[in-house]
Parts: sequence; structure tokens; C-alpha cells
Amino acid sequence: MADKCKSIVLKRLRMKNKFFYPLTITVLIVSVILSVSYKKPLTESPKQGPPNVVIIFMDDMGYGDPECYGGGPYHTPNINALAMEGMRFTNFYDAQAVCSASRSALMTGCYPTRIGMSGALDQNSKIALNPDEETIAEILKAKGYKTSIIGKWHLGCKPPFMPLQQGFDEFFGLPYSNDMWPVGYDGKPWKDSSFWRAHYPKLPLYDGNKVVKILNNLDDQAELTTIYTERAVQFIQDNKSHPFFLYLAHAMVHVPIGASAKFKGKSGAGLFGDVMEEVDWSVGEVMKALKENGLAKNTIVMFSSDNGPWLTFGNHAGSAGGLREGKGTAWDGGLKVPCIISWPGKVKPGVICNNLITTMDILPTIANICKAKPPVKKIDGVVVTDVLLGKPNANPRDEFIYYYDQNNLKAVRKGDWKLVFPCISQTYRKPGCTGKDGFPGKYASDSVKTGLYNLFRDPGEERDLKDQYPEIVEQLTAIADKYRKEIGDGLTNTVGTEVRPAGKAN
Repeated sequence: MADKCKSIVLKRLRMKNKFFYPLTITVLIVSVILSVSYKKPLTESPKQGPPNVVIIFMDDMGYGDPECYGGGPYHTPNINALAMEGMRFTNFYDAQAVCSASRSALMTGCYPTRIGMSGALDQNSKIALNPDEETIAEILKAKGYKTSIIGKWHLGCKPPFMPLQQGFDEFFGLPYSNDMWPVGYDGKPWKDSSFWRAHYPKLPLYDGNKVVKILNNLDDQAELTTIYTERAVQFIQDNKSHPFFLYLAHAMVHVPIGASAKFKGKSGAGLFGDVMEEVDWSVGEVMKALKENGLAKNTIVMFSSDNGPWLTFGNHAGSAGGLREGKGTAWDGGLKVPCIISWPGKVKPGVICNNLITTMDILPTIANICKAKPPVKKIDGVVVTDVLLGKPNANPRDEFIYYYDQNNLKAVRKGDWKLVFPCISQTYRKPGCTGKDGFPGKYASDSVKTGLYNLFRDPGEERDLKDQYPEIVEQLTAIADKYRKEIGDGLTNTVGTEVRPAGKAN
């Protein structure tokens, strides 16, 4: 075909008739196109390497805090844009509603109870994440990724359990929560030596395994979002030539909250609004760095939170978006959090996903996508790649177990149904439970009775339907019994047969 086109062109060129001259030029152009098309197949663009992975993990950000989840009156345009570019989840859960336990699940793909983790660790904690457990950083590092954690670690603050010993090439941040310091809610040093917080050491900022700065006051804390963001952008720039894993674990919006001078007083929605707008700026800076370095199309970006809002701090806490209770409980306000995942060219933009997904599913899914070897030991996460790719009828997870305290199994979910077991729970519903302007309310507890809730029709868990659906109660109880035997339950004094020990910190 190409040879015939060339022959026609030559004949046209020999003709002197001016009428045909423009035509010959046109045919020549067409012939070149056809020649390229038929003689030489179009070369494909160079294949991209394995995708980069960025996890932006907030602290105590509630389901209703980002603007695209109903938050405001502050604005979060960069988080909104991320949601428009990717998939926004409406049923995304942390494994527990407390910092260290939750983060251990993200890092390992396991229920915290399976690996002996619970609570919020401080410098006196006798446990830590066991180095025998494989983290996301370790499985990606084995695949040739550069790995960095910037921000809060909270899985052990002694050298054998710090990030550089758990798969990360770099660590810049705090070893535990930003309120674990000898500073009062007013920003001044604790004067009452009888109060346990007065005995905390000063808050250390680490670079690697070395302390490079001490945070002494609220002004120091107010700079954390900016310095973490700058370090994250630098990491992206330094590693643009090979695959990387960036875990940006912000201190905010955990109390004490703080915003830098460029955001403080600017939102018109109080200090919490200022903090949210600075966090949103941070997301925008990370996305801009990816685009400017030509990495945006080959990077998976996840935005989420470690648990729901710490409602005891009133106007310095966020919103559970109409869900029941918040951090420190097994109600959905404690564990259901915002989550957005963007992966250009793979995840369709602007999709809202109602599938049940958890932080435990991130590790096996990342391993699947990046062709990394998953952990050798048993994990609880499932691969949700098909959900991200929008494949019809994909539903790899249909059940979830709600643990709290050391290992108390407080509820179980299957599909839209949640069965709550009798227990004692923290509550924010009693008078005086919420504070103001950085000061907490009073701790209160509530006696919870057996209850069955349909989370699709009743996301606030207000209408108990156990008497109407005894068969559902029986079905969910059987699922709970399976987990009790496997990983234990303090409420029924059941010791699990498939649990592994945490690391011994002391």
C-alpha cells in the first residue's frame, strides 16, 4: 500500500499542470503518513517503572472534617481536588480508634490484637511494634524503593523499634504524639508535679535516630505542618529518578493544634479551621511537587486519618460527620474516617466508592500493585486492587471486627449490619464531656448493651434492631466467635490461638 502511494506521488510531480501541483503536495504528505503507518509501527511510549506510593496520614481527623466530606466553614480545595482526581471512600475504617494500634495496622496489614499492639505508646510503654513483623516500608524497600517517614511514628521510641529499624531509609519527625510532653493545655510547663503529664520528657524532633530539636512550646508545634511539608517536597525531588514510598504522618489535627503565621487567623473558622487550611495547603504542595517532577501520573496517593476526632477537646477537635461518638470508642465515629486514593490512568477520577475497606488492606494492595512480596506471616488485610480499578462486582471485604482497649472485641460488621456487644465504652454524650479552646472535657463512660444496627439506614447507630432480626444477630455472633478463637477477646476471656507477641520495649 505504501509503495502504491509513492508511485502516485511521483506521477503527480512529473505533471506540469498547475492544477495538480497543490494536489501533489497533499498526496506527498499523505504518503509519508501512510508510509510511517504501514512500514514502521508507531513506537510505544517508554514503559513507566513501578508506581511511587505516597500516604498522607492525618492524626485525629474525623470523617466530617474535609470539605468534600461535608466539613467547613473553612475550605480544603486541594483535598477536594484530590477527591475529584481519584476515588473517595465512604466506608473506610481504621483497625482501632487509637493512635499506635491504628498505625500498627496500616504498617503491617494486621488487626493490632493479632500482633500484640494496643493503646497509644509513650516513652514508658513496655511494648512496641515487633521488628519481626514486615512493614509496608520493608516490602517496598526489598523491591528497590526509597522509603521515608516524615511526621509521627508512634510504634516504639527506642532504637530497636524506631523507623530506621523498621524498613525506612529516612525518618524526620516525632517518636510519639505531640501531646506527650510536660506542657499544659495553656502552653505553659506543668506546675503540678503530681499530675502524670508533668513527668513527660521534653518533646524531641528526630532526624534519623538523632534528636535535632526540642519542641518547647505551642509556637514550636505550630511550625510542624510546614517543616514536614518542606521535608516531604525535598524527598520527592531527591528521589524522582527511582521509585519511592513516602509516609507523611502529620501531627495535626491532634491536640495541641497549631497553625503557622501564614495561616493563623486566616480561615475565619477559628484555630481548627486555620489548621485544616494549612493541612490542605500541605496536600497541595505534595501534589505540586509530584507534577513539577513529572511523577504525578505514576504515583499512588492516599489521604486518610488514623482514627476519628478526639471530641473531648470541643472546638479544637473535628467532626465525626453525624457518626456516633469519636476517638477512643468502637462506635463508627471512632473508626470510620475519610479516605481518598488517586492513581491517574488507573483509578477513574471523581468516583465515590461505598465498598468496605480498611487500613489493613493497604499493605497487601500496595504489594499487589507494586509486585512486591507480601509478608510471610498471616495478615488480615485483603487485596482491593479490583475495587480501585472499578471492576464490576468487586467486593473483597465484607466483614470487619471492632476491637478496643487491650483486646476487647466490642462489635462486628458484615455488609451493612453491625452487632455491638455488651461492654463499657468512653462517651462524649454526657454533660461536661467536651472542653473548649484547647482544654479537655471530663472523661465519662457508658454501659453499652447488645445492639444491632443497619449502617446504611442508620449510620448514627441510634436504632437497635436486634429483636426484629434475630437471624442476623446469630450470623454476626458466629463471625465474632471465629475471631475470638483466632485472635482473642478480653470481654469473654478468650485467648487467641493465632496471635503474635509485640516487641518488648523494656
